[in-house]
Amino acid sequence: MMDLVNAPDLTVLRTASTWLAEGSPVWLATVIETYGSAPRPVGSMAALNDRGQVVGSVSGGCIEDDITDWLRRDAQACHRGVSLVYGVNADERARLRLPCNGHLRLWLEPAEARVLWALLERVEAGKQARRTLHLEDGTSTVSDADPAEQCHLLGEAFFHVMGPSYRLVLIGASEVSRYLAPIARSLGFAVQVVDPRSEYLSSWPHMGCDLVSEMPDDFLLRQPADARTAVVALSHDPKLDDLALMEALRQPAMYVGAMGSVSTTQARKRRLALFEVTADALARLHGPVGMDIGARTPPEIAVSVAADLVRLLRQPAQSAGDDVASDVTTFMNGIHGVMRGQSPSHVGLHPLPSQPRFAPHTPP
Repeated sequence: MMDLVNAPDLTVLRTASTWLAEGSPVWLATVIETYGSAPRPVGSMAALNDRGQVVGSVSGGCIEDDITDWLRRDAQACHRGVSLVYGVNADERARLRLPCNGHLRLWLEPAEARVLWALLERVEAGKQARRTLHLEDGTSTVSDADPAEQCHLLGEAFFHVMGPSYRLVLIGASEVSRYLAPIARSLGFAVQVVDPRSEYLSSWPHMGCDLVSEMPDDFLLRQPADARTAVVALSHDPKLDDLALMEALRQPAMYVGAMGSVSTTQARKRRLALFEVTADALARLHGPVGMDIGARTPPEIAVSVAADLVRLLRQPAQSAGDDVASDVTTFMNGIHGVMRGQSPSHVGLHPLPSQPRFAPHTPP
């Protein structure tokens, strides 16, 4: 079985642990909230040490440089967790090269060995871990997380979910699969291609995919789809596609789709119903698969499927409820709170030499 561990998360955790073991002070920066065109999604993380080294990313470089510069000048200034907002106005966004109208809020904290070790133990074992950041007092706790849980901010707590990558199971090494696989990998999916037909699988052109020469139903029984798995049937062989769908629709996959026209999809659903696939399960089938963008060619179909997966992942996490602080009003209220904070605000202004280039925020 391929390694499904999220490589960026694991790299940050391992490197931060090594730095601490070497005696270096280490800080963790985590994106806890975004609005507009943020450079990195919520949950992105970087580790920084007192030597100016950085691993991971919260912005692509500019904000990491800003934080590193501040810590070099006054490492004791961040002795507990602090909330930082970047990109409040056009000058700030231009200086940091943030995307237009993009704002993001970070949590910067001294790294604790006990937290890193607890996370590493779970992530290296392929488990889903939850790091709960308590923003009021700057403490954090680690626990197991549900497979479907996503990173989210709820009140004065941020739930940082780490663990296995999202998984995309492609049924059939078809032409559409060959276009979709590299797109999915660029989006962070671990890609598995399942096809018992050696003539298709032997000519697969992409490195980094797990190639499985096995009947798809047997594979999904051996490696079931969970709430972080998408299964897309693209083999052009109804026997293979239907066998895969029969199993995937009975499992808690986050997405199950099959290529084919509307009439082909209707006929497929009638066939699957004969094999006791329930009406509720059939209602979960995305068919024709992908977003309706008028796709016709294999590359276009691949783009439509990738777009549908992005749409799904960008939906607000259901576990967060209606109070998730992700809408414009809540985010802007948070920014106004920063600018009313006790510390002088330097958001969008040129800082004095001894001051950070961002606005610390003490929650009310």
